[in-house]
Amino acid sequence: MATSLSCSADQLASFFGPNATDATSAASLICSQLEAINNKFSDTAYAVDSTYLLFSAYLVFSMQLGFAMLCAGSVRAKNTMNIMLTNVLDAAAGGLFYYLFGFAFAFGTPSNGFIGRHNFALKSFPTSNFDYSYFLYQWAFAIAAAGITSGSIAERTQFVAYLIYSSFLTGFVYPVVSHWFWSVDGWASASNTGDLLFGSGVIDFAGSGVVHMVGGIAGLWGAYIEGPRIGRFDRSGQSVLRGHSASLVVLGTFMLWFGWYGFNPGSFTKILSAYNTGSHYGQWSAIGRTAVTTTLAGCTAALTTLFGKRILSGHWNVTDVCNGLLGGFAAITAGCSVVEPWAAIVCGFVAAVVLIACNKLAEKAKYDDPLEAAQLHGGCGAWGVIFTSLFAKEKFVNEVYPGKPGRPYGLFMGGGGKLLAAHVIQILVVAGWVSATMGPLFFVLHKLKLLRISPEDEMAGMDLTRHGGFAYVYHDDDDVQSNGIQLRKIEPTATTPSSV
Repeated sequence: MATSLSCSADQLASFFGPNATDATSAASLICSQLEAINNKFSDTAYAVDSTYLLFSAYLVFSMQLGFAMLCAGSVRAKNTMNIMLTNVLDAAAGGLFYYLFGFAFAFGTPSNGFIGRHNFALKSFPTSNFDYSYFLYQWAFAIAAAGITSGSIAERTQFVAYLIYSSFLTGFVYPVVSHWFWSVDGWASASNTGDLLFGSGVIDFAGSGVVHMVGGIAGLWGAYIEGPRIGRFDRSGQSVLRGHSASLVVLGTFMLWFGWYGFNPGSFTKILSAYNTGSHYGQWSAIGRTAVTTTLAGCTAALTTLFGKRILSGHWNVTDVCNGLLGGFAAITAGCSVVEPWAAIVCGFVAAVVLIACNKLAEKAKYDDPLEAAQLHGGCGAWGVIFTSLFAKEKFVNEVYPGKPGRPYGLFMGGGGKLLAAHVIQILVVAGWVSATMGPLFFVLHKLKLLRISPEDEMAGMDLTRHGGFAYVYHDDDDVQSNGIQLRKIEPTATTPSSV
Protein backbone atom coordinates (compact mmCIF):
# COMPACT_ATOMS: atom_id res chain seq x y z
CA MET A 1 0.00 0.00 0.00
CA ALA A 2 1.29 3.46 -0.88
CA THR A 3 2.36 5.81 1.92
CA SER A 4 -0.31 8.35 2.81
CA LEU A 5 0.33 11.93 1.84
CA SER A 6 0.88 14.60 4.53
CA CYS A 7 2.02 18.18 4.48
CA SER A 8 1.49 20.42 7.52
CA ALA A 9 2.65 23.77 8.85
CA ASP A 10 4.63 21.98 11.58
CA GLN A 11 6.70 20.21 8.95
CA LEU A 12 7.55 23.48 7.24
CA ALA A 13 8.17 25.36 10.55
CA SER A 14 11.06 23.08 11.47
CA PHE A 15 13.07 24.59 8.62
CA PHE A 16 12.69 28.15 9.84
CA GLY A 17 14.78 29.82 12.55
CA PRO A 18 14.22 33.17 14.31
CA ASN A 19 16.27 35.07 11.75
CA ALA A 20 16.77 32.74 8.79
CA THR A 21 14.77 30.63 6.42
CA ASP A 22 15.92 27.40 4.79
CA ALA A 23 13.94 28.03 1.60
CA THR A 24 15.62 25.23 -0.32
CA SER A 25 14.63 22.56 2.17
CA ALA A 26 11.08 23.90 2.36
CA ALA A 27 10.76 23.89 -1.42
CA SER A 28 12.18 20.35 -1.60
CA LEU A 29 9.59 19.12 0.84
CA ILE A 30 6.76 20.75 -1.08
CA CYS A 31 8.04 19.46 -4.42
CA SER A 32 8.46 15.95 -3.08
CA GLN A 33 4.86 15.97 -1.89
CA LEU A 34 3.63 17.26 -5.25
CA GLU A 35 5.65 14.59 -7.02
CA ALA A 36 4.08 11.96 -4.82
CA ILE A 37 0.64 13.31 -5.69
CA ASN A 38 1.50 13.23 -9.39
CA ASN A 39 2.72 9.65 -9.09
CA LYS A 40 -0.52 8.63 -7.43
CA PHE A 41 -2.52 10.22 -10.24
CA SER A 42 -0.34 8.40 -12.80
CA ASP A 43 -0.82 5.11 -10.97
CA THR A 44 -4.56 5.70 -10.89
CA ALA A 45 -4.64 6.47 -14.61
CA TYR A 46 -2.76 3.24 -15.40
CA ALA A 47 -5.10 1.27 -13.16
CA VAL A 48 -8.25 2.78 -14.69
CA ASP A 49 -7.02 2.21 -18.25
CA SER A 50 -5.92 -1.35 -17.47
CA THR A 51 -9.24 -2.13 -15.82
CA TYR A 52 -11.10 -0.70 -18.80
CA LEU A 53 -9.06 -2.83 -21.19
CA LEU A 54 -9.51 -5.98 -19.11
CA PHE A 55 -13.26 -5.42 -18.96
CA SER A 56 -13.31 -4.93 -22.73
CA ALA A 57 -11.32 -8.14 -23.16
CA TYR A 58 -13.89 -10.01 -21.07
CA LEU A 59 -16.67 -8.62 -23.28
CA VAL A 60 -14.89 -9.67 -26.47
CA PHE A 61 -14.22 -13.11 -25.02
CA SER A 62 -17.92 -13.46 -24.19
CA MET A 63 -18.49 -13.29 -27.94
CA GLN A 64 -17.17 -16.88 -28.09
CA LEU A 65 -20.33 -17.94 -26.31
CA GLY A 66 -22.28 -15.96 -28.87
CA PHE A 67 -20.45 -17.66 -31.71
CA ALA A 68 -21.09 -21.07 -30.13
CA MET A 69 -24.83 -20.47 -29.75
CA LEU A 70 -25.14 -18.92 -33.20
CA CYS A 71 -23.29 -21.85 -34.77
CA ALA A 72 -25.27 -24.43 -32.84
CA GLY A 73 -28.58 -22.96 -33.93
CA SER A 74 -27.48 -22.61 -37.55
CA VAL A 75 -26.52 -26.26 -38.05
CA ARG A 76 -28.64 -29.39 -37.89
CA ALA A 77 -29.18 -30.92 -34.46
CA LYS A 78 -27.06 -33.96 -35.28
CA ASN A 79 -23.94 -31.78 -35.45
CA THR A 80 -24.56 -29.61 -32.40
CA MET A 81 -21.89 -31.07 -30.12
CA ASN A 82 -19.35 -31.01 -32.92
CA ILE A 83 -19.74 -27.32 -33.73
CA MET A 84 -19.74 -26.30 -30.07
CA LEU A 85 -16.59 -28.31 -29.43
CA THR A 86 -14.85 -26.58 -32.32
CA ASN A 87 -15.72 -23.22 -30.76
CA VAL A 88 -14.18 -24.30 -27.48
CA LEU A 89 -11.05 -25.47 -29.27
CA ASP A 90 -10.78 -22.23 -31.26
CA ALA A 91 -10.33 -20.47 -27.92
CA ALA A 92 -8.09 -23.13 -26.36
CA ALA A 93 -5.75 -23.78 -29.29
CA GLY A 94 -5.82 -20.10 -30.21
CA GLY A 95 -4.78 -19.15 -26.69
CA LEU A 96 -1.70 -21.36 -26.74
CA PHE A 97 -0.53 -20.47 -30.24
CA TYR A 98 -1.21 -16.77 -29.83
CA TYR A 99 0.86 -16.86 -26.63
CA LEU A 100 3.74 -18.72 -28.26
CA PHE A 101 3.87 -16.95 -31.62
CA GLY A 102 0.87 -14.80 -32.50
CA PHE A 103 1.36 -11.82 -30.20
CA ALA A 104 5.04 -11.57 -31.12
CA PHE A 105 4.29 -11.64 -34.84
CA ALA A 106 1.59 -8.99 -34.36
CA PHE A 107 3.04 -6.53 -31.86
CA GLY A 108 6.61 -7.54 -31.03
CA THR A 109 8.57 -4.30 -31.31
CA PRO A 110 10.92 -3.07 -32.61
CA SER A 111 10.37 -4.88 -35.89
CA ASN A 112 10.01 -4.43 -39.63
CA GLY A 113 6.86 -3.45 -41.49
CA PHE A 114 5.89 -7.03 -42.35
CA ILE A 115 6.07 -9.03 -39.10
CA GLY A 116 6.94 -8.63 -35.43
CA ARG A 117 9.96 -10.40 -33.98
CA HIS A 118 9.98 -9.92 -30.19
CA ASN A 119 8.03 -11.09 -27.13
CA PHE A 120 7.62 -14.73 -28.18
CA ALA A 121 5.86 -16.56 -25.35
CA LEU A 122 5.58 -13.12 -23.71
CA LYS A 123 9.30 -12.98 -23.10
CA SER A 124 10.46 -9.70 -21.49
CA PHE A 125 6.85 -8.89 -20.68
CA PRO A 126 5.29 -6.55 -19.63
CA THR A 127 7.00 -3.72 -21.47
CA SER A 128 6.64 0.05 -21.46
CA ASN A 129 4.23 -0.35 -24.40
CA PHE A 130 2.18 -3.41 -23.42
CA ASP A 131 0.85 -5.01 -20.27
CA TYR A 132 -0.79 -8.40 -19.81
CA SER A 133 -4.24 -6.88 -20.27
CA TYR A 134 -3.29 -5.88 -23.82
CA PHE A 135 -2.25 -9.45 -24.64
CA LEU A 136 -5.55 -10.80 -23.32
CA TYR A 137 -7.51 -8.29 -25.38
CA GLN A 138 -5.66 -9.10 -28.60
CA TRP A 139 -5.99 -12.83 -27.99
CA ALA A 140 -9.77 -12.42 -27.77
CA PHE A 141 -9.65 -10.74 -31.20
CA ALA A 142 -7.54 -13.53 -32.68
CA ILE A 143 -9.89 -16.31 -31.63
CA ALA A 144 -12.84 -14.29 -32.98
CA ALA A 145 -11.28 -14.53 -36.45
CA ALA A 146 -10.90 -18.29 -36.04
CA GLY A 147 -14.50 -18.59 -34.87
CA ILE A 148 -15.73 -16.91 -38.04
CA THR A 149 -13.96 -19.49 -40.19
CA SER A 150 -15.30 -22.47 -38.24
CA GLY A 151 -18.87 -21.49 -39.14
CA SER A 152 -18.16 -21.59 -42.87
CA ILE A 153 -16.97 -25.20 -42.86
CA ALA A 154 -19.42 -26.56 -40.31
CA GLU A 155 -21.12 -29.98 -40.53
CA ARG A 156 -18.62 -31.66 -42.86
CA THR A 157 -15.10 -31.03 -41.57
CA GLN A 158 -12.80 -33.47 -39.80
CA PHE A 159 -11.83 -32.62 -36.27
CA VAL A 160 -8.10 -32.65 -36.99
CA ALA A 161 -8.60 -30.07 -39.73
CA TYR A 162 -10.18 -27.69 -37.21
CA LEU A 163 -7.15 -27.98 -34.95
CA ILE A 164 -4.68 -27.42 -37.78
CA TYR A 165 -6.36 -24.43 -39.42
CA SER A 166 -7.25 -22.75 -36.11
CA SER A 167 -3.68 -22.97 -34.83
CA PHE A 168 -2.25 -21.70 -38.11
CA LEU A 169 -4.75 -18.85 -38.39
CA THR A 170 -4.33 -17.54 -34.85
CA GLY A 171 -0.60 -18.22 -34.65
CA PHE A 172 0.51 -16.79 -37.99
CA VAL A 173 -1.99 -15.64 -40.63
CA TYR A 174 -4.06 -13.27 -38.52
CA PRO A 175 -1.12 -11.86 -36.48
CA VAL A 176 0.73 -10.80 -39.65
CA VAL A 177 -2.33 -8.89 -40.87
CA SER A 178 -2.84 -7.22 -37.49
CA HIS A 179 0.85 -6.21 -37.53
CA TRP A 180 0.43 -4.52 -40.91
CA PHE A 181 -2.50 -2.38 -39.82
CA TRP A 182 -2.31 -2.04 -36.02
CA SER A 183 1.32 -2.20 -34.95
CA VAL A 184 3.34 1.03 -34.72
CA ASP A 185 5.80 -0.65 -37.08
CA GLY A 186 3.21 -1.90 -39.60
CA TRP A 187 3.74 -0.72 -43.16
CA ALA A 188 0.10 0.37 -43.53
CA SER A 189 -0.73 1.23 -39.93
CA ALA A 190 -2.35 4.58 -39.14
CA SER A 191 -0.29 4.52 -35.92
CA ASN A 192 3.03 4.09 -37.71
CA THR A 193 5.63 6.40 -36.22
CA GLY A 194 7.37 6.85 -39.59
CA ASP A 195 6.01 7.37 -43.08
CA LEU A 196 2.31 6.69 -43.52
CA LEU A 197 0.76 4.95 -46.51
CA PHE A 198 -0.59 7.80 -48.70
CA GLY A 199 0.00 10.10 -45.76
CA SER A 200 -2.82 8.49 -43.79
CA GLY A 201 -2.26 4.79 -43.24
CA VAL A 202 -5.27 2.50 -43.04
CA ILE A 203 -7.96 3.45 -40.51
CA ASP A 204 -9.33 0.03 -39.59
CA PHE A 205 -10.05 0.90 -36.00
CA ALA A 206 -11.45 -2.36 -34.64
CA GLY A 207 -11.00 -4.73 -37.56
CA SER A 208 -13.55 -4.86 -40.39
CA GLY A 209 -10.59 -5.88 -42.54
CA VAL A 210 -8.14 -7.21 -39.97
CA VAL A 211 -10.58 -9.52 -38.17
CA HIS A 212 -13.73 -9.96 -40.25
CA MET A 213 -12.25 -10.10 -43.72
CA VAL A 214 -9.50 -12.45 -42.54
CA GLY A 215 -11.99 -14.85 -40.95
CA GLY A 216 -14.47 -14.54 -43.82
CA ILE A 217 -11.96 -15.11 -46.63
CA ALA A 218 -10.39 -18.04 -44.80
CA GLY A 219 -13.86 -19.55 -44.45
CA LEU A 220 -14.57 -18.86 -48.11
CA TRP A 221 -11.61 -20.98 -49.18
CA GLY A 222 -12.39 -23.75 -46.73
CA ALA A 223 -16.03 -24.03 -47.79
CA TYR A 224 -15.16 -23.75 -51.50
CA ILE A 225 -12.53 -26.51 -51.38
CA GLU A 226 -14.76 -28.80 -49.32
CA GLY A 227 -17.82 -28.26 -51.46
CA PRO A 228 -21.44 -28.07 -50.27
CA ARG A 229 -22.96 -30.40 -47.71
CA ILE A 230 -24.84 -33.44 -48.99
CA GLY A 231 -28.37 -32.38 -49.81
CA ARG A 232 -27.62 -28.67 -49.46
CA PHE A 233 -29.23 -27.79 -52.81
CA ASP A 234 -32.10 -29.46 -54.60
CA ARG A 235 -32.17 -30.13 -58.34
CA SER A 236 -33.40 -26.62 -59.08
CA GLY A 237 -30.48 -25.17 -57.13
CA GLN A 238 -32.64 -23.93 -54.25
CA SER A 239 -31.36 -23.98 -50.69
CA VAL A 240 -32.73 -26.92 -48.70
CA LEU A 241 -30.86 -27.43 -45.42
CA ARG A 242 -31.60 -25.11 -42.50
CA GLY A 243 -30.45 -24.68 -38.94
CA HIS A 244 -32.45 -26.44 -36.26
CA SER A 245 -32.93 -23.73 -33.63
CA ALA A 246 -33.87 -20.10 -34.18
CA SER A 247 -33.82 -19.71 -30.40
CA LEU A 248 -30.11 -20.45 -30.23
CA VAL A 249 -29.47 -18.15 -33.18
CA VAL A 250 -31.21 -15.25 -31.41
CA LEU A 251 -29.44 -16.00 -28.13
CA GLY A 252 -26.08 -16.07 -29.88
CA THR A 253 -26.86 -12.84 -31.71
CA PHE A 254 -27.66 -10.98 -28.51
CA MET A 255 -24.48 -12.31 -26.91
CA LEU A 256 -22.46 -11.07 -29.88
CA TRP A 257 -24.24 -7.71 -29.75
CA PHE A 258 -23.30 -7.40 -26.07
CA GLY A 259 -19.69 -8.37 -26.76
CA TRP A 260 -19.38 -5.87 -29.60
CA TYR A 261 -19.38 -3.09 -26.99
CA GLY A 262 -16.00 -4.41 -25.95
CA PHE A 263 -14.91 -5.08 -29.51
CA ASN A 264 -15.41 -1.54 -30.86
CA PRO A 265 -15.30 0.91 -27.92
CA GLY A 266 -12.68 -1.25 -26.22
CA SER A 267 -10.29 -0.79 -29.15
CA PHE A 268 -9.36 2.62 -27.76
CA THR A 269 -7.51 0.55 -25.08
CA LYS A 270 -7.55 3.63 -22.82
CA ILE A 271 -10.38 5.71 -21.42
CA LEU A 272 -8.66 8.25 -19.16
CA SER A 273 -7.32 10.53 -21.89
CA ALA A 274 -8.35 14.17 -22.16
CA TYR A 275 -8.42 15.93 -25.52
CA ASN A 276 -8.60 19.31 -23.76
CA THR A 277 -7.57 19.58 -20.11
CA GLY A 278 -10.45 20.51 -17.83
CA SER A 279 -13.09 19.84 -20.47
CA HIS A 280 -16.08 17.51 -20.30
CA TYR A 281 -15.07 16.23 -23.74
CA GLY A 282 -12.35 13.59 -23.95
CA GLN A 283 -11.65 10.06 -25.03
CA TRP A 284 -14.49 8.90 -22.81
CA SER A 285 -16.79 10.87 -25.11
CA ALA A 286 -15.29 9.22 -28.20
CA ILE A 287 -15.85 5.83 -26.58
CA GLY A 288 -19.50 6.68 -26.01
CA ARG A 289 -19.86 7.88 -29.60
CA THR A 290 -18.29 4.64 -30.82
CA ALA A 291 -20.87 2.62 -28.88
CA VAL A 292 -23.63 4.72 -30.46
CA THR A 293 -22.36 4.30 -34.04
CA THR A 294 -22.00 0.57 -33.45
CA THR A 295 -25.58 0.35 -32.21
CA LEU A 296 -27.06 2.41 -35.04
CA ALA A 297 -25.30 0.46 -37.78
CA GLY A 298 -26.49 -2.87 -36.43
CA CYS A 299 -30.05 -1.70 -35.87
CA THR A 300 -30.31 -0.18 -39.35
CA ALA A 301 -28.91 -3.31 -40.98
CA ALA A 302 -31.37 -5.50 -39.06
CA LEU A 303 -34.40 -3.47 -40.14
CA THR A 304 -33.19 -3.19 -43.73
CA THR A 305 -32.72 -6.96 -43.89
CA LEU A 306 -36.13 -7.53 -42.32
CA PHE A 307 -38.01 -5.58 -44.97
CA GLY A 308 -35.64 -6.55 -47.78
CA LYS A 309 -36.13 -10.27 -47.18
CA ARG A 310 -39.85 -9.72 -46.74
CA ILE A 311 -40.01 -8.24 -50.23
CA LEU A 312 -37.85 -10.98 -51.74
CA SER A 313 -39.22 -14.07 -49.97
CA GLY A 314 -42.55 -13.01 -48.51
CA HIS A 315 -41.60 -13.98 -44.95
CA TRP A 316 -40.43 -12.30 -41.75
CA ASN A 317 -37.33 -14.40 -41.07
CA VAL A 318 -35.65 -13.99 -37.68
CA THR A 319 -32.46 -15.76 -38.76
CA ASP A 320 -31.99 -13.41 -41.69
CA VAL A 321 -32.56 -10.41 -39.40
CA CYS A 322 -29.94 -11.69 -36.96
CA ASN A 323 -27.42 -12.09 -39.77
CA GLY A 324 -28.26 -8.63 -41.07
CA LEU A 325 -27.68 -7.17 -37.62
CA LEU A 326 -24.27 -8.84 -37.39
CA GLY A 327 -23.42 -7.67 -40.91
CA GLY A 328 -24.03 -4.09 -39.81
CA PHE A 329 -21.75 -4.59 -36.82
CA ALA A 330 -19.01 -6.12 -38.99
CA ALA A 331 -19.19 -3.17 -41.39
CA ILE A 332 -19.10 -0.36 -38.80
CA THR A 333 -16.15 -1.94 -36.96
CA ALA A 334 -13.55 -0.21 -39.14
CA GLY A 335 -14.86 3.34 -38.85
CA CYS A 336 -16.86 3.25 -35.61
CA SER A 337 -14.59 5.79 -33.88
CA VAL A 338 -14.20 8.32 -36.69
CA VAL A 339 -17.70 8.74 -38.18
CA GLU A 340 -20.81 10.64 -37.14
CA PRO A 341 -23.84 8.67 -35.88
CA TRP A 342 -25.84 9.57 -39.00
CA ALA A 343 -23.11 8.01 -41.16
CA ALA A 344 -23.43 4.76 -39.20
CA ILE A 345 -27.03 4.53 -40.43
CA VAL A 346 -25.76 4.72 -44.01
CA CYS A 347 -23.20 2.04 -43.20
CA GLY A 348 -25.83 -0.33 -41.79
CA PHE A 349 -28.22 0.16 -44.69
CA VAL A 350 -25.60 -0.62 -47.34
CA ALA A 351 -24.24 -3.52 -45.28
CA ALA A 352 -27.65 -5.20 -45.38
CA VAL A 353 -27.83 -4.75 -49.14
CA VAL A 354 -24.31 -6.17 -49.51
CA LEU A 355 -25.22 -9.21 -47.40
CA ILE A 356 -28.40 -9.94 -49.33
CA ALA A 357 -26.54 -9.59 -52.63
CA CYS A 358 -23.68 -11.83 -51.48
CA ASN A 359 -26.13 -14.50 -50.35
CA LYS A 360 -27.89 -14.41 -53.72
CA LEU A 361 -24.56 -14.77 -55.47
CA ALA A 362 -23.55 -17.65 -53.19
CA GLU A 363 -26.80 -19.46 -53.88
CA LYS A 364 -26.39 -19.12 -57.64
CA ALA A 365 -22.82 -20.42 -57.37
CA LYS A 366 -24.00 -23.27 -55.09
CA TYR A 367 -21.58 -22.13 -52.45
CA ASP A 368 -22.43 -23.62 -49.05
CA ASP A 369 -21.69 -21.63 -45.89
CA PRO A 370 -24.02 -22.70 -43.05
CA LEU A 371 -23.57 -19.41 -41.17
CA GLU A 372 -23.15 -17.08 -44.17
CA ALA A 373 -19.81 -16.23 -42.55
CA ALA A 374 -17.90 -15.47 -45.74
CA GLN A 375 -20.70 -13.29 -47.07
CA LEU A 376 -21.35 -11.58 -43.75
CA HIS A 377 -17.83 -11.04 -42.44
CA GLY A 378 -16.00 -10.96 -45.75
CA GLY A 379 -18.49 -8.97 -47.80
CA CYS A 380 -19.73 -6.61 -45.10
CA GLY A 381 -16.21 -6.28 -43.70
CA ALA A 382 -14.94 -5.12 -47.10
CA TRP A 383 -17.79 -2.62 -47.35
CA GLY A 384 -16.88 -1.33 -43.88
CA VAL A 385 -13.32 -0.66 -45.02
CA ILE A 386 -14.57 1.35 -48.01
CA PHE A 387 -17.21 3.11 -45.91
CA THR A 388 -14.58 4.44 -43.49
CA SER A 389 -12.56 5.94 -46.32
CA LEU A 390 -15.66 7.81 -47.48
CA PHE A 391 -17.15 9.08 -44.21
CA ALA A 392 -14.27 9.52 -41.73
CA LYS A 393 -14.55 12.98 -40.16
CA GLU A 394 -11.44 15.18 -39.92
CA LYS A 395 -11.94 16.14 -36.27
CA PHE A 396 -12.45 12.58 -35.11
CA VAL A 397 -9.53 11.26 -37.16
CA ASN A 398 -7.16 13.79 -35.56
CA GLU A 399 -8.43 12.95 -32.08
CA VAL A 400 -8.18 9.20 -32.44
CA TYR A 401 -4.89 9.32 -34.39
CA PRO A 402 -3.06 12.39 -33.02
CA GLY A 403 0.41 13.65 -33.86
CA LYS A 404 0.03 13.77 -37.65
CA PRO A 405 -1.62 17.08 -38.61
CA GLY A 406 -3.05 17.29 -42.10
CA ARG A 407 -3.84 13.58 -42.23
CA PRO A 408 -6.28 12.64 -45.06
CA TYR A 409 -9.83 11.77 -44.04
CA GLY A 410 -13.08 10.69 -45.71
CA LEU A 411 -13.65 11.44 -49.40
CA PHE A 412 -17.28 12.48 -48.90
CA MET A 413 -16.25 14.67 -45.96
CA GLY A 414 -13.86 16.71 -48.09
CA GLY A 415 -10.68 14.82 -47.28
CA GLY A 416 -9.68 13.73 -50.78
CA GLY A 417 -9.07 10.26 -52.15
CA LYS A 418 -5.84 9.25 -50.41
CA LEU A 419 -7.59 7.41 -47.58
CA LEU A 420 -9.77 5.59 -50.11
CA ALA A 421 -6.64 4.51 -52.01
CA ALA A 422 -5.08 3.17 -48.81
CA HIS A 423 -8.24 1.22 -47.99
CA VAL A 424 -8.53 -0.31 -51.44
CA ILE A 425 -4.97 -1.55 -50.98
CA GLN A 426 -5.97 -3.03 -47.61
CA ILE A 427 -8.79 -5.04 -49.18
CA LEU A 428 -6.48 -6.35 -51.90
CA VAL A 429 -3.60 -7.32 -49.62
CA VAL A 430 -5.84 -8.95 -47.01
CA ALA A 431 -7.62 -10.98 -49.68
CA GLY A 432 -4.30 -11.88 -51.28
CA TRP A 433 -2.52 -12.81 -48.05
CA VAL A 434 -5.31 -14.96 -46.65
CA SER A 435 -5.84 -16.64 -50.02
CA ALA A 436 -2.11 -17.35 -50.37
CA THR A 437 -1.89 -18.92 -46.90
CA MET A 438 -5.23 -20.48 -45.99
CA GLY A 439 -6.16 -21.58 -49.52
CA PRO A 440 -3.13 -23.87 -49.91
CA LEU A 441 -3.57 -25.15 -46.35
CA PHE A 442 -7.15 -26.26 -47.00
CA PHE A 443 -6.12 -27.70 -50.38
CA VAL A 444 -3.32 -29.78 -48.83
CA LEU A 445 -5.66 -31.02 -46.10
CA HIS A 446 -8.14 -31.96 -48.82
CA LYS A 447 -5.55 -33.88 -50.82
CA LEU A 448 -4.39 -35.70 -47.68
CA LYS A 449 -8.03 -36.61 -46.97
CA LEU A 450 -7.86 -34.77 -43.66
CA LEU A 451 -10.44 -32.12 -44.47
CA ARG A 452 -13.87 -33.63 -45.14
CA ILE A 453 -15.57 -36.48 -43.33
CA SER A 454 -16.98 -39.47 -45.16
CA PRO A 455 -20.47 -39.30 -46.74
CA GLU A 456 -21.70 -41.93 -44.29
CA ASP A 457 -20.56 -39.92 -41.27
CA GLU A 458 -22.01 -36.74 -42.74
CA MET A 459 -25.43 -38.30 -43.24
CA ALA A 460 -25.47 -39.86 -39.77
CA GLY A 461 -24.21 -36.69 -38.10
CA MET A 462 -20.88 -36.09 -36.42
CA ASP A 463 -22.35 -36.07 -32.93
CA LEU A 464 -23.13 -39.77 -33.29
CA THR A 465 -20.14 -40.89 -35.35
CA ARG A 466 -17.40 -38.73 -33.82
CA HIS A 467 -18.57 -37.62 -30.38
CA GLY A 468 -20.40 -40.59 -28.90
CA GLY A 469 -24.00 -39.44 -29.13
CA PHE A 470 -26.42 -36.63 -29.83
CA ALA A 471 -26.56 -33.41 -27.85
CA TYR A 472 -30.31 -33.93 -27.36
CA VAL A 473 -33.23 -35.79 -28.91
CA TYR A 474 -34.18 -33.97 -32.08
CA HIS A 475 -34.77 -35.00 -35.66
CA ASP A 476 -33.79 -32.77 -38.56
CA ASP A 477 -35.81 -32.37 -41.72
CA ASP A 478 -33.44 -34.61 -43.67
CA ASP A 479 -33.50 -37.50 -41.19
CA VAL A 480 -35.03 -40.68 -42.57
CA GLN A 481 -35.51 -42.34 -39.20
CA SER A 482 -38.23 -41.33 -36.77
CA ASN A 483 -37.09 -42.61 -33.39
CA GLY A 484 -37.96 -40.52 -30.38
CA ILE A 485 -39.82 -37.24 -30.38
CA GLN A 486 -39.74 -35.54 -33.75
CA LEU A 487 -39.66 -31.76 -34.00
CA ARG A 488 -40.13 -30.25 -37.42
CA LYS A 489 -40.30 -26.70 -38.64
CA ILE A 490 -43.60 -25.69 -40.26
CA GLU A 491 -42.88 -23.92 -43.51
CA PRO A 492 -45.25 -21.32 -44.99
CA THR A 493 -47.42 -22.74 -47.79
CA ALA A 494 -48.60 -19.49 -49.30
CA THR A 495 -46.95 -18.52 -52.54
CA THR A 496 -47.65 -14.83 -52.12
CA PRO A 497 -46.87 -12.62 -49.16
CA SER A 498 -49.68 -12.45 -46.64
CA SER A 499 -50.87 -9.22 -45.17
CA VAL A 500 -48.98 -7.82 -42.22
